[in-house]
Amino acid sequence: MAIPEQFEGLIVVKVGSSTLTADDGSVDESYISTLCEQVAELHALGHPVVVVTSGAAAAGRSRLGFASRPSDIPSLQACAAAGQAALTEAYAKELANRGIACGQVLLTRRDVVDREGYLNARNTLFRLLDLGAVPVVNENDTVSVAEFTFGDNDMLGAIVSALVGASLYVILSDVDGLYTADPTTHEDAELIRTVRVIDKRIARMAGGAGSSVGTGGMASKIRAARATLAAGVPLVICHGRKDHVLVDAVQGKGVGTLFCNDTSHVHGSGRKLWIGLAEVPHGSVVVDAGASRAIVADGASLLPVGVRSTSGTYEEGDVISIVDEQGTELARGVTRYSSDDMVRVRGLKLDVIERFLPSKEGQPAVHRDEMLVF
Repeated sequence: MAIPEQFEGLIVVKVGSSTLTADDGSVDESYISTLCEQVAELHALGHPVVVVTSGAAAAGRSRLGFASRPSDIPSLQACAAAGQAALTEAYAKELANRGIACGQVLLTRRDVVDREGYLNARNTLFRLLDLGAVPVVNENDTVSVAEFTFGDNDMLGAIVSALVGASLYVILSDVDGLYTADPTTHEDAELIRTVRVIDKRIARMAGGAGSSVGTGGMASKIRAARATLAAGVPLVICHGRKDHVLVDAVQGKGVGTLFCNDTSHVHGSGRKLWIGLAEVPHGSVVVDAGASRAIVADGASLLPVGVRSTSGTYEEGDVISIVDEQGTELARGVTRYSSDDMVRVRGLKLDVIERFLPSKEGQPAVHRDEMLVF
């Protein structure tokens, strides 16, 4: 499905818990007011905006009287329920003051792993945008279970960016961007302005856990960047508390760290994006160096001869991860073999396979048309 013309220039902005909550964990309404002012400015400039917001659990914790983050799932989900109300109230009030409506959209991964659900979520977002509203998206933490969580809202924002074909994804964080080292412990750490390829060197620069009120750190943002680059969406990570930073990022004024490559603004097919970003991998295969080069450099299908090993239990038609021998995930795709059959055919040429599995004559392990390469 092509992106409707009226949504060209669409911006997805994700704001983290540590950015939009006050020291006591309550919603910082003055910050939300500043953010909504920038959203209104972008609207006036012709940029539709989708806001992916964190902070529900942290805000609810304050409302329900918890002194610290609870450890049991029911209490966490209760905090999320109370916090969603607080966040929605705050966004709705500030946007309404600027003549803009908002609509709350709560998602779990279960909602988008199903192809029909993926398209329904997309249609809902587009309809809200068509009506001039700002969709405010968050993970539905009140009902989600571990198997179907996004893990953090950095990845949720990446999936939403791919889903709506965003022109830019902006992560408003509590750091200025990606540094060569942790700036809190290394005085000589330098801010990296542009990243075009996310290799092992870039991955090593990412830190670990985020703040005490969030679930994501720089590592989660790098994972999100890999996903958005594969989807053709450039990403900016910047400090969300700096004046006018969202508008400056959209206008290309060099704030934070920009992740972009030659595929940015060339959106992949909706099916490939769903395969690579929304669906949960059911297993994985490790491929040899030759297969890695063919997939990444040549855009080739994965043939069974290039598969070194397989893990997990999956059926034909499931999505699996494709990993190189160093453990780097290269791609995700729809397998044409079950895990049992993959054990039998790995390392074999197609003409050998068809002798004992005639139904698989000429079948690659994963066809390039059903694969998203990271």
